[in-house]
Amino acid sequence: MNTMARQAFSVDSYLHVYNRGAKKLPIYREINDLHQLLLNLYYFNHADRMPDNWRRELKKFGNPQHFQWPDAWGERNPIVSILAFSIMPNHLHLIIKEIIEGGTSKFMHRVSMAYSKFINEKYDESGSLFQGTFKSRTIEEDSDFRNLAMYVMVKNPFELYPGGLQRAIENFDDAYGEVANNPLSSLGTYAGEYNSPIITKDLIGELFDTPESFREFAQETMLYRLDQLTSEFS
Repeated sequence: MNTMARQAFSVDSYLHVYNRGAKKLPIYREINDLHQLLLNLYYFNHADRMPDNWRRELKKFGNPQHFQWPDAWGERNPIVSILAFSIMPNHLHLIIKEIIEGGTSKFMHRVSMAYSKFINEKYDESGSLFQGTFKSRTIEEDSDFRNLAMYVMVKNPFELYPGGLQRAIENFDDAYGEVANNPLSSLGTYAGEYNSPIITKDLIGELFDTPESFREFAQETMLYRLDQLTSEFS
């Protein structure tokens, strides 16, 4: 991957975006931290500046976790399409489509700055939570896109399964079900468990037009990975 600061991407390009916690430290410590990061992915995907007290304003309209967009803020205008994500203990993966010029850089800057501020205020700390600017690469081939969707939404979360990746693949049905119902990954949207307001299916929805087709390819991909793991130790 190439490190990028404010580099421009072509509009309509698809990107694998990645960022790691500073010094490989955790980027969340409890479930409420994770909820805040998910809120940032939704609310900071907007062309205009967010109100300084936006979290407080949201509470006036009900539970912020419901991802409501107040009428008083005007129309929501996303600056990227988020097709997929996974949040690991010390890093974050996203599959993004650039829909306006400079949207990806603006979005990632907003999310990282706002989330760092939230964590610093909550835990009485200072400094950036993330290790510099984000990294990314352009996705061009359908085959690469399919495999990347599995890498982001299935393989990475599977590593958190008790016993690790190999154990998760050996218990695929159980592991897949757990990830599909876990906010750490957007898998649930493609597995048919829920429709995340953060996600726009876009090309992934075209490549996998049913939850069954997504699951079938995921299992095939993970079984191939299992063969690789077992051959390493045979």
